[in-house]
Amino acid sequence: MKFPQELKYTKDHEWVKIEGDIAIIGITEFAQKELGDIVYVEVETVGETIQAGEVFGSVEAVKTVSDLFMPITGEILEFNEELNSSPELVNDSPYESGWMIKIKISDDSQADLLDAAEYSELVGE
Repeated sequence: MKFPQELKYTKDHEWVKIEGDIAIIGITEFAQKELGDIVYVEVETVGETIQAGEVFGSVEAVKTVSDLFMPITGEILEFNEELNSSPELVNDSPYESGWMIKIKISDDSQADLLDAAEYSELVGE
């Protein structure tokens, strides 16, 4: 499994790519493998400011539904609309075309975020 070095990770298996005051968020390769075939991604919080640790949406796989947790506090600016018609992008390309949301960071505290090595150790890779 790959965990790109430039990303940050959460213990809940989300990844974060920070570009200035904007962050792109998705779920890790490990998470999508654990969930299996993803059939639906729901995010109804666009335009809202969500605190770190709060639920911003959910992902539905063939066998289960899992909440998505905000890694850092921010306003959700955009949902990846391609996931409406192609939720399998999360399985096929979790770090590129399978991203879920873009946010404007309002609290850049990253104390709880892990680097790639720490995340790899967490999931036993």
